[in-house]
Amino acid sequence: MDPRCPDATAGARPRLVTRALLLRFVSMVGASASFFLLLPVVPRYAEASGGGGGAPGVATGTLMLATVLGELATPRLVGRFGYRAVLGGGLFLLGAPALVLPLSGAMAGIVAVCFLRGLGFAAAVVAGGALTASLIPAARRGEGLALVGVVSAVPSLCGLPLGVWLVGQVGYGPVAVAAGVVALVSIAAVPGLPDREVTAGPSVGVVAGLRDGALRQPAAVFGTTALAAGIIVTFLPLAVASGSAGVVAVALFVQPLASVVARWVAGRYGDRRGPSRLVLPGLLLSAAGTLGLVLTDSPVAVVAGVAVFGTGFGIVQNATLTLMYARVPASGYGTVSALWNVAYDAGMGVGAAGFGVVAGWTGYPAAFAVTAVLMAGALVPARRDRTAGPRVGG
Repeated sequence: MDPRCPDATAGARPRLVTRALLLRFVSMVGASASFFLLLPVVPRYAEASGGGGGAPGVATGTLMLATVLGELATPRLVGRFGYRAVLGGGLFLLGAPALVLPLSGAMAGIVAVCFLRGLGFAAAVVAGGALTASLIPAARRGEGLALVGVVSAVPSLCGLPLGVWLVGQVGYGPVAVAAGVVALVSIAAVPGLPDREVTAGPSVGVVAGLRDGALRQPAAVFGTTALAAGIIVTFLPLAVASGSAGVVAVALFVQPLASVVARWVAGRYGDRRGPSRLVLPGLLLSAAGTLGLVLTDSPVAVVAGVAVFGTGFGIVQNATLTLMYARVPASGYGTVSALWNVAYDAGMGVGAAGFGVVAGWTGYPAAFAVTAVLMAGALVPARRDRTAGPRVGG
């Protein structure tokens, strides 16, 4: 067993699902549903409002930039104001601007809405992630985080296609209002959550976390796999042979489904054997699945490739997050949540942007091969991570 992983076999297993965790699920679903419902809709709204061909990229880019900036700032806010205030404020910023989006026909107004919603989503996921970690027993952290992954995956799986479909049925305004309302309504669950000040252990800032290999290395490995996640979502529909829309639809369903299942299995395994031994296999599976996408003309290869990638990605998601939480005192949970989410969002954004440039030079198959090689480069921090210390400042 990994000495950095608590022994889950000592004594009776603690209860995992509590009233507080169920309330946390309410705020989690509210934030995710609101975010993903509008994620594919706002770019189309920006273009339809006369923003031009570059408007979709500006809208999404503003959203993700604000999200990353907010994720870096949120741990300090949590330390000052507590979980409930920051989580509730994040849900408000995510929901209220969506209500005025139909009135923001000008590009400047749309960009402002995107920026505020990005800050709100960042506050919700970082403060909420730190709070969630404090609600999960250490002996079942891997399994608990896997359950959290399943709950948070449902709104994204449903919200992305639902938002696009609803726009065609009822228009942009009602969809924006629905996204705003679902975030605002979920604030009702926040007062029932604990708001204890996290003072156990030394304070761990974001800068200190970036300097410490025990946190930086697993975050870097996860960010590397997130590169391919952003690439697959953005470019697979373009890379697969024309006339294969059904293959793309199946692939984009199989990939997140495989990730969710793998997160659950990895969580249960990691609690018993230690999550550190899962990082390397997960990384190798992710790279192998990405390499399989070189065969873009083969429907079997495409679906198999995203299935293998999704499995590896889910393993790395769970193992890296579990490791990072285990390596800090409770006072560092906010920093871990911030670093992990920054690795996720920045990895997806950089991957999509960089892949587009490479594919323009080489074509899609070669670009997938280059991506797989770059992912293999993360084997270096993954191997170093096996010897990292268990705690920051510890």
